[in-house]
Amino acid sequence: MINIQKAAIVGCGFVGSSIAYALMQKGTFSELVLLDANHAKAEGEAMDISHGLPFAHAMDIYAGKYEDIADASVIIITAGANQKPGETRLDLVQKNARIMKSIIEEIKRVKCEGILLIVSNPVDILTQIALRESGFPKERVIGSGTVLDTARLKYLLSEKLDVDSRNVHAFIVGEHGDSELAAWSCANIYGIRLEEFAKLRGFRTFDSEMDEIYHAVRDSAYEIIERKGATYYGIGMAAARIAEAIVRDSHTVMPVSVSLNGEYGLSGLCLSIPAIVGKGGAEQILEIGFSKEEMDKLGRSAEELKSVLENVNS
Repeated sequence: MINIQKAAIVGCGFVGSSIAYALMQKGTFSELVLLDANHAKAEGEAMDISHGLPFAHAMDIYAGKYEDIADASVIIITAGANQKPGETRLDLVQKNARIMKSIIEEIKRVKCEGILLIVSNPVDILTQIALRESGFPKERVIGSGTVLDTARLKYLLSEKLDVDSRNVHAFIVGEHGDSELAAWSCANIYGIRLEEFAKLRGFRTFDSEMDEIYHAVRDSAYEIIERKGATYYGIGMAAARIAEAIVRDSHTVMPVSVSLNGEYGLSGLCLSIPAIVGKGGAEQILEIGFSKEEMDKLGRSAEELKSVLENVNS
């Protein structure tokens, strides 16, 4: 039986431990199991985070094994090789695909019935592999997708326009990576079209700023990795937000990586598309009226991912 208040994190590197810390701060779950190939590392992270509980919310955080996660409602998978400076997310696919397959085998072995939240990169490819290997219904296997990229877009737009980022409604879709695209045709600030709001803020045109912001979003991970070696705080908060939407059944619209079956004319792969996220996982994929240019870019993004999928060892 599923315990809705219990979650598990597989992989306790920078990303996994950042997610655990974010979940502890939010008080989303009452029980959190940490798993890692290096069990001592998982124990150390559990101890370190637990020592902050007197300042936060009551929670049981401990290092465990796969048998301990059988009743978890959300299993967050972050395990995998790190992205190195100069290495694209897609360069990681072969080695991380093998790691993902081994994790899914263990999850199936203990008959876990929770929702799989894939965070490991390249996330769209690995979400597809997790779906294929697990045999789970597609709504129960989702990737963190472009949720963080979308947050970066909102932040940079808010900085440029000097407005609260919570009033910015814009998102990134497609691959979580180099071929992602900003859905500018849908962007607005509190219901006011982006270009119109920019004019209200003193911009005669906003085209060059939009292009600059898009490239800054797309290249954010590379910029951070060049400076500090890895990214983890932002994705930690993004993954915690997705998990929160699941456990609180908030029906939040998020651009998570989901399996497409004809939506946008695409099928046979996972891609980051706005979906309603609740206790059932990705409960509904939303088909939005993107512009023709955006649809063309989305199609090209899908083709790039499909070509990578074809080269993954089966």
